[in-house]
Amino acid sequence: MRKPFLPKVIRWTLLLGFCYLIIMSLLRYIFVNRFTAPLSSDNDLTASYFLGIRFDLRYVAIVMMITLLFSYIKPLNPFHTKLGRQIAIITWMLFSTLLLLFYTTDFIHYAYVHQRLNASILSYIDNPLISMQMMWQSYPIISIIIIFLVMEWIMYKFITYTLFLSNKYETAGSKMNMAITKIIFFIILLYSAIGNIIYEGGQYPLRWSDAYSLGSDYKANVALNPMQSFFSTLNFRSAKIDTDLIKKNYSVIAQYLAIPGNEQNAENLKFSRIQRPEDKHEEVNKIKNVVLVICESFSAYKSSMMGNPLNTTPYFNEMKKKGVYFNRAFSPAYGTARGVWAVLTGIPDILEGKTSSRNPLAVDQHTIISDFKNYEKYYFLGGSASWANIRGVLTNNISDLKIYEQGSYKVNEINVWGISDKDLFLEANKTLSKNKKPFFAIIQTADNHRPYTIPAEDLKIFVKKNVPKDSLLKYGFENNDEYNAFRYTDFCIEQFIEAAKKEKYFNETLFVFIGDHGIKGDAGSMLPKSFTEQGLTNMHIPFLFYAPFILQPKEYAIPVSQVDVMPSIASLCNIPYTNTTMGKNVFNTVQQNKNSIFLYDDFNQQIGVLNNEYYYGYQLKSPNKPIFESVLDNRIVKNDSAQKEMHILTKTIYETSKYMLIHNQKINIIK
Repeated sequence: MRKPFLPKVIRWTLLLGFCYLIIMSLLRYIFVNRFTAPLSSDNDLTASYFLGIRFDLRYVAIVMMITLLFSYIKPLNPFHTKLGRQIAIITWMLFSTLLLLFYTTDFIHYAYVHQRLNASILSYIDNPLISMQMMWQSYPIISIIIIFLVMEWIMYKFITYTLFLSNKYETAGSKMNMAITKIIFFIILLYSAIGNIIYEGGQYPLRWSDAYSLGSDYKANVALNPMQSFFSTLNFRSAKIDTDLIKKNYSVIAQYLAIPGNEQNAENLKFSRIQRPEDKHEEVNKIKNVVLVICESFSAYKSSMMGNPLNTTPYFNEMKKKGVYFNRAFSPAYGTARGVWAVLTGIPDILEGKTSSRNPLAVDQHTIISDFKNYEKYYFLGGSASWANIRGVLTNNISDLKIYEQGSYKVNEINVWGISDKDLFLEANKTLSKNKKPFFAIIQTADNHRPYTIPAEDLKIFVKKNVPKDSLLKYGFENNDEYNAFRYTDFCIEQFIEAAKKEKYFNETLFVFIGDHGIKGDAGSMLPKSFTEQGLTNMHIPFLFYAPFILQPKEYAIPVSQVDVMPSIASLCNIPYTNTTMGKNVFNTVQQNKNSIFLYDDFNQQIGVLNNEYYYGYQLKSPNKPIFESVLDNRIVKNDSAQKEMHILTKTIYETSKYMLIHNQKINIIK
């Protein structure tokens, strides 16, 4: 038999590298079949697969280079010494273990938040017990571990067999030819690891953000592999504040926040403005109490308010008809901690990697809740307030706040998130009904969240429904558990409102409902195509002011944000307050009939602004490759002046928000 020309180590690494590329490509194919493309999306994924192979090749090439480098050292050559074989096998087994670990975590992560694995997952380490409990209650952990170990064994056998196979035949040619071949092969691997040299002129290495040049969020997710997205985002967890840019564009932000001309101060970066009571709306004087409900994963397109045919929230939809409803409300960023932060402080949480509630430098915050003098203040949640350091944010900034949490209730806990939302609402109602003074209460729900637990006692009244898989996927749901959990949210709200109606406080209370964030997915024909393609569904949420004996029903389609919640509530309640952050009174906004809101996608490192007509955004690493789309219909738009204006506003709000995060200390201006 003719001897092979290539050296043994090259034959072995080529065989392994090719097989691992096939494995990673198969995993990408499984991803596509498990997480189907939005119906409104272009189904041509050729470019995604091609870019994905380039991402995969980078990591395979790195391991191949390590093996090749060892072969240059005779005592470490896997075909010359036992030690060399052991080191080579350990190297490839380590890569195999990382591959299995990252892809397993990635699939779970994507099923959970519809995003590929990235460094933001490290935030779960801050609450390890809660995270472990949630995982245990949501996924078949034992089965996953067993499968993981079996796959490890199979890969070990495969690596050792290919090593034996490659060692079976000697190599033809001189030592000089083999050395030259190894050098050429190493250079090829180096080019493959860098990524972009042979493709795009070599200006920059291949980056995970390159995936977002494919035209849609889904195509980018198909192209990415979890190792690429994770390790890339590790280097993007902190950023400096560009105060020079803020000062240069101070007039832009001053106009955006409606800071009076005589109060503007660019040099000192003054953003505070005092709002005093206005008596022109006589009905607002009837509001005595406030109940603010922050609803877990309350995604707008999944609800009845957006016309979802599955009719998941019929009760809330009827409430909407009797209240003031904003159908274009957004969280500035995805995530419960970020949503709660935005509502409480009025600042978009744009801290990279971790949430602002975990940042010691940002613990001291002024919040408009503090301007509700002589109000009893409550915070109700079913689980522990230690989650995401929310307790620190609450207790450090809201005086005399009474926190009701895990351990405060007589009812039993149902899962890692504590008591059920229905019990949470009813417990809150009992406490509030006994109150003699005006109160401001916040209720934070959790059941619309894995593990999607619905108490057995509620199943006597709440009837689960089973919807065919194709209908679930078409209208935004992964499975029946998620669908019924969303319906259960509506059931719990109904139980709360019907119980509150029997209490004296109901007729004098303003109820405000807002989602903590949305869920990325296919909104179909319920919303313009850009909502799905650009992942705006991830932040699109319901926002309702409900006081049927006080407010006149109205629905608005003007963009508003979570940061607007507190100033709007204070305005309706005729409370004098000091606003120091990005929030605005939405009832002033609707009079202007136009508005712009800021959005930050931590996963994709993308910032943008959305107004009545357009969405403009760009990745922080690629500001010269913006996205500009209509949010009214599916047409392609071109408006250079609007695009330029939105670009300036986007970067100015972003830098100003970073500044505000650590320059919004508690104050006491209004007497």
